[in-house]
Parts: sequence; structure tokens; C-alpha cells
Amino acid sequence: MTLWTSRDAVAATGGRATRDFAVTGVSIDTRTIQPGDLFVALQAARDGHDFVAQALEKGATAALVSRLPEGVPEDAPLLVVPEVLAALEALGRAGRARMRGKVIAITGSVGKTSTKEMARIALTGQGNIHAAEASYNNHWGVPLTLARMPEDTDFAIVEIGMNHPGEIEPLARIARPHVAMITTVAAAHLEAFGAIEGIAREKGAVFRGLTQPGTAIIPEDLPVTQLLRDCADAAGALVIGFGQQGMAKPLKAETVDGATPVRARVLGETADFTLASAGTHFVMNAVGVLAALSAAGADVQKAAKHLSDWRPPLGRGAVEVLGGIRLIDDAYNSNPTSLSAGLATLARLTGGRRVAILGDMLELGPDEIAMHADMATDPSMLAVDLVHTAGPLMRALHEALPRDKRGLHAETAAELAARAGDLVAPGDIVLVKGSKSSKVSTVVDALRRTSQSTPPGERTA
Repeated sequence: MTLWTSRDAVAATGGRATRDFAVTGVSIDTRTIQPGDLFVALQAARDGHDFVAQALEKGATAALVSRLPEGVPEDAPLLVVPEVLAALEALGRAGRARMRGKVIAITGSVGKTSTKEMARIALTGQGNIHAAEASYNNHWGVPLTLARMPEDTDFAIVEIGMNHPGEIEPLARIARPHVAMITTVAAAHLEAFGAIEGIAREKGAVFRGLTQPGTAIIPEDLPVTQLLRDCADAAGALVIGFGQQGMAKPLKAETVDGATPVRARVLGETADFTLASAGTHFVMNAVGVLAALSAAGADVQKAAKHLSDWRPPLGRGAVEVLGGIRLIDDAYNSNPTSLSAGLATLARLTGGRRVAILGDMLELGPDEIAMHADMATDPSMLAVDLVHTAGPLMRALHEALPRDKRGLHAETAAELAARAGDLVAPGDIVLVKGSKSSKVSTVVDALRRTSQSTPPGERTA
């Protein structure tokens, strides 16, 4: 099905087409490009113009460029614009403008991608669904998601992220969501914001992009909940809280063998579902998702039924049987809030020794060492038997732990990974968690190499 004709793309971007074309997709990566795609020559770590010839050879119908790339003939199918990123943003705005369905935006310090996937899967059978790929939530990811959106989309789920002040509002204004959900506000990127209140204000800026009337889905029970409410009120949004005291809340959630049957009350409606996870943070986000979908006009009962089909993405809390151990792979990201949630998940699983393998939490600002040490007093640490640590910041936690809980410490995750066989024993329940840049995922890889893995999704525990 045609996504963009050259005429539509020219009208959206103000560019010049060298010839007529019709594309069926939009791509920024020649490694995954499909025949019929419009290749967008973004300038990032490398200049996308250097790959235009390759994209066309691999079947791209046309390329979005700001100049004639080297090795590309003048009569090649090109959409020439003054600046490629600005043109992609314009294409995203046009994609959003022509779509008549409902848009749901999801942001938060933790859980954006897993919550976006919950929403996508929960909407199964309720029309044409379009969602952001992977973690496409930044200055190019959001417009790319919208540029890829078919005109007949009934529900779109857009993920919006940030690293620095001022990033969320412009993306929200491009997406113009009908419903915006904040998963939580935590001490992430504190180097750029200075305090948790600054992070909350930045997250709350998502409400400024809401269509009118719009709905704000916010987490209750946070120290900054009122600040989020103030942001929503200032944007003229209807506010729905989710959490233990919210309009959407779990009534019952008990983990059994790693899965969690849940009964929830969502805007006056009772819904039952089972999550393939032991994490209470996943339960809360699932309840928030149901509130968001209800606000967008979806059927809550159908959505709850399909939540049972959701699985945590790799590296974000998925539980798998790995040889003789059970592994919680949460190595994609970490901050004090998400680490506390990960430890709570580990504490709820029973049947063996509980082992945590932890890499540095990054971008926490001047108090980062104290924040690492403070994790020794996290309530869930009482149930953890052994803690291995990697990284200069995690040394503070290693030294703060009681001696009987101290495992190995290494300055790098690679050093710890090299001793994978010494970290765990058959029967252990193992949490691996750290910021992505700490590369603690190398420990997960090492554990997989030394054990026989059951693929995630086939068997969970």
C-alpha cells in the first residue's frame, strides 16, 4: 500500500522531487531497508548521504536528501530539501495531520518501551494499530514513527524520550496526542536536570502537545505527583491517576511462579489479566495502559485479555530459564527507582538463592556515589543473598553491603563477564541490571554462552 507519493511528500516538505515516485515505507538504515522504502539521509554519527547509492541499489524507491550524493546520478529518484531532519519532521507532521484515529503518547523515566509494547499488544483486534519501533523516541524517532504511520491507522502509540531540558514539548507538539501517559518520574539524567522536580516538569511538558480536549494519565503515589497534576491542569487536560490510590488501580496482584494474575479497577470497570512477569512496576504500568486505552476509546475488556500476551522485551526484565538458573535480564537501563523495582522482582521469586549482578547507574549527577551506596539499604536487599558488582560507581554499593552479601567486584563488566562461571550456581535466581553504557549486558551474554538457554517467550518462570 502506498504510504507517500512524490506529490504528497513535496507538499509536506516543500522539497523538490527529481521524478515521480510512490513509496511504501520510510527508512533511515540501509541494513534494514526494504524494497519500496523512502531512504532518509540523516546526518548523525555518519552522513546518510554516503549511503544513498547503497539504499537505491537495495531497492529503495527514492531518497530524501539535501544535495546530490556522490555516486548517485542526477536523474535518480530524489526528494531534495534544504535540511533532511527538518523535512522528516515535516513529513511526520503531515502523517499525523492526515490520520483520523487516536494517538497515545507514552513518556517516563522508566518503562517507556515496555509500556508502549503493552499498549500495542493490548489493542490487538481493535483496528489498525501503529506503534514506534524499538526505542524510537528522540528527535528523529518520533517524526520517523509518524512519517511511517498509514493514513487509515485507528490507534497510534508514540514513545517520547529525553536527555536534556526542552526536548519533550517539541516532540509532543509534532505527535499531538489525544492521550499522554507518564509511566513514572525517577532520578535519571540528573546531570542535566539537577533535581527530580526538573525531570518531572520536563515529563509534564508532554501535556502541552495534547489535542483539546486531551487526557493526562499520571502515576499516583510519587513525591512529584502534584507537580505532574499542575502541568496537566495548565495544559487544560483531564487528569486520570493510576496507582494504589488512583482512578485506575490494581485490586489484587499476586505473583505465582513468576507470573502475576491481576484484578484491576479502571475508571469504574473491573478487568482481569495475567502478566508474564513478577514485577509490580509492570503491573502498575499495565493498569496505566488500560486507563490510557479507555481514554482513547478502546474496549478495556478486550485490551485486558490481550495484556496476557505481552512479554517483557529482552534486556528489560524478561525472565528466562537459562540452564540451571532463572535469569531476569534487565541490563538495558538503570537508575535508583528501576533498580529498586528490579530488586523487588528478584525478592518475590522463590525457589533458590537470589543473586544480583549490578553495573553502574549513570547520569545521576553529583550525588551518584551516595545513590549507589544507598541501594544497600533498599528493603528488597534483605531478600538478596549475594551481590556482584561492576564499575567504579558500584564499588560504593559493594563496600556498603554487609560482608555476607558481597560477591565479586570488578572495575568493568567485561572483567565480571570473564568470570561468569564463578558468579552463579545451579538453582540460582539471578538479576542482571545496569545502565546500558555500563555494558553489564556482556555478563548476560557470558551466562548464556555457559548455559543452555530456553528462548524467552517459550518458557518463563
